[in-house]
Amino acid sequence: MSGLDTLIARSLDSTIRENLGEQTYQKLERRLFERHGIGFTQAVEDFRKLDSVLREFFGNGAEGVERQIIDKIMILEQSKRQEKRWITIEDQSLTKLILESLGDEDKKNILNAVIDESRIISDILETSRIPQTSGYRKVNTLIQSGMLIPEGFATTHDGKRVTKYRSVFENISIEIEKNKVIVKVQPTKESLKNSHIMQLVCL
Repeated sequence: MSGLDTLIARSLDSTIRENLGEQTYQKLERRLFERHGIGFTQAVEDFRKLDSVLREFFGNGAEGVERQIIDKIMILEQSKRQEKRWITIEDQSLTKLILESLGDEDKKNILNAVIDESRIISDILETSRIPQTSGYRKVNTLIQSGMLIPEGFATTHDGKRVTKYRSVFENISIEIEKNKVIVKVQPTKESLKNSHIMQLVCL
């Protein structure tokens, strides 16, 4: 699953439950298990399977349902340049995750170290001047949340093949409007292209 999908998946389950109601949610969950042998959480992570069940339930209206749900989480700015599009984060838990990541000095430095190019973890920590023990833990937290995504490999001096990582976003904008914090993000071209959710619903 792409980093962008990992981020969206954090909010998707609860947003679907809220918008479609508990009864419909349970019916969808039963059908997901019958067709694919997976629960809702796994289906959120494999959006194509969820999409197929939503289309079974809602027919041609499934696309509208999906778009409505995604719009509760994030709104994709309309632009002719699809690889440079801004996304406004609507979901508060996702806004909180991004702000907390940027509010942690070490995590912010880690993300800054890989905003323009991918690096292996040891290089990220060296560039960020973060101790390895706490640094590896924070890098792993950013990977699990989808803020850092794998991008290519490097070969170490002893011949090992090691994954390189890059920030899922090229730019992040934070604005305050009428006492509300508005977070806008600009995903990398690769993260938009590799996102099943964005490809099916927004692009």
